[in-house]
Amino acid sequence: MIATIISERKKHYPVLLSEIISIITPQYGGTFIDCTFGQGGYTKKILEFANTKIIALDRDKDTEKIALDFEKKFKTRFLFKNKKFSEINDLDLRKEKIKAVVFDLGYSYTQIKDSKKGLSFGASGELNMKMGLNNFSAKDVINKLNEKDLEKIFKFFGEEKDSKRIAYKIIKERKIKEIDTQKLVKIIESSKRKKNYKIHSATKVFQALRIFVNKEITELIYGLISAAKVVDEGGIIVAVSFHSLEDKIIKYFFRSLSETKSISRYMPKIKEKTNLFKLINKKPITPSIQEIKENPPSRSAKLRFAIKEKNILNFKTDILDKFNYLIEIENYSEKLWKNYF
Repeated sequence: MIATIISERKKHYPVLLSEIISIITPQYGGTFIDCTFGQGGYTKKILEFANTKIIALDRDKDTEKIALDFEKKFKTRFLFKNKKFSEINDLDLRKEKIKAVVFDLGYSYTQIKDSKKGLSFGASGELNMKMGLNNFSAKDVINKLNEKDLEKIFKFFGEEKDSKRIAYKIIKERKIKEIDTQKLVKIIESSKRKKNYKIHSATKVFQALRIFVNKEITELIYGLISAAKVVDEGGIIVAVSFHSLEDKIIKYFFRSLSETKSISRYMPKIKEKTNLFKLINKKPITPSIQEIKENPPSRSAKLRFAIKEKNILNFKTDILDKFNYLIEIENYSEKLWKNYF
């Protein structure tokens, strides 16, 4: 889940940049956490303002080269850690007042086109999809997990309607020969009952595999919980998502900790003392027509943000229970890295 999408012209486009800057107001200074440093688009803009400091995280080790340039230029105003954003709590933030935490859950053009990462169904490289700090690859998933597990991964993480047919054919074909990227694409195409002319036939399965390999659902949930703990009172959490499952989780987390609730629909709502966030916009912010024109992949971006009203460390959230069925599917990975095969 690394930062910003870039257009085919290879120019760096931090998605919804002006909107994020207007929300987190770095012009007034402060310390910010960029949870998905990537190519440094958001970080660079924030550090243009005086009296700002960035703590940047990224699980992709390739981003360390970019981070090194930032360290040379901005010195003590920039700190980089090769960590997953679920590990925010591992950072020593005792002397910091965090003004905002920013998540950009997209992938860059550079990452997608990197054949070693194996994110694209158009590449001829190995089925990989590891974004860093992983124990297994997409190749392991496709060639080792059982049919039922594969079906659930494709169905719930890719919303793939033909998940059962695709999983069945994968099992059948891998008995003959180990499945690579192009073989998987052919299997998917031959398993589809209806052709979708809007997106490539393999898009949803590859999305599902990427989510599973990088445990993106678990990462997002724990990342949001951690961010809510470290951001200071009056601070802001900003999250940009690119598919409906991510947006659903972000929306639920913010609303569940901000909205007034009642015991029954027939009873008046009573504001709870433990409400953690305040929502300004209930609907997501989306890119302008001009931004989509300049950077077409940004068209699916949705930005949500919440303002922390109280410093409560031990707040209660049911988000883990709400999305436990997805976490359980991601935990099928234990069958791989515990050498069940």
